Amino acid sequence: MTWKFLLPAAALVWSSLVHAGTVSVAVAASAQYVFEDLKAEFKKETGDDLAASINSSGKFAAQIMNGAPYDVFLSADMEFPAKLSQTGYTQAPPRVFAYGALVVWSMKDLDLHTWRTPFADVGLGKVAVANPQTAPYGREAMKVLAGAGLDKTLQGKLVFGESIAQTNQYIFSGVADLGFTAKSIVLSPEMKGKGKWVEVPRELYSPIAQGAVLLKHGAGNEAAHRFYDFLYAGKARAIFERYGYLLP
Repeated sequence: MTWKFLLPAAALVWSSLVHAGTVSVAVAASAQYVFEDLKAEFKKETGDDLAASINSSGKFAAQIMNGAPYDVFLSADMEFPAKLSQTGYTQAPPRVFAYGALVVWSMKDLDLHTWRTPFADVGLGKVAVANPQTAPYGREAMKVLAGAGLDKTLQGKLVFGESIAQTNQYIFSGVADLGFTAKSIVLSPEMKGKGKWVEVPRELYSPIAQGAVLLKHGAGNEAAHRFYDFLYAGKARAIFERYGYLLP
């Protein structure tokens, strides 16, 4: 009698192990911390593993076009995944998984009453921004500065990180007095409570629609399809909200 009940359960466990897989994911640096929570929840739900590489969205797009073997691409915008889709590197057009928010962040004792307040400080040192050519958050940060007429006055003070991850290092280490980063970074468990930050009003920049695509390299990987579907389901959406993203 015992075996009658144990065998089906054992078969189910064995089946899940047999079908568990690994997904190679290209993750935009702005999503590096939220990705860890997504990875843990996805593993718990499916048994599948996620192997992440972290970089700027633009660099990933270039790598994928040069044959980099990623299954799924999580971009910090829609422009780079759309370009990949238009040139035949994806299985379908990209879909927005969340909208990111821009913040000004500092480890210094600066007045962050509003996002503009510290820029009036005559003693302000370096200001960190992600490379606007490859990092969507950097692109939108430069739009904010240009709209306020600060892009030229800060010209000698701007330092550009290759990705938002490097930009965060400049801010966190004090190389820059302050900088622009993603809200998901300052709300992450790793960075929460470190320094001071203020959100940039959303009307000052274009919505940072972040898109995901299933790449052709992952066409035969069932786990990649499961992860892509997971990104748009309830548990992932709750995680995104916890990190300050707006949902589509």
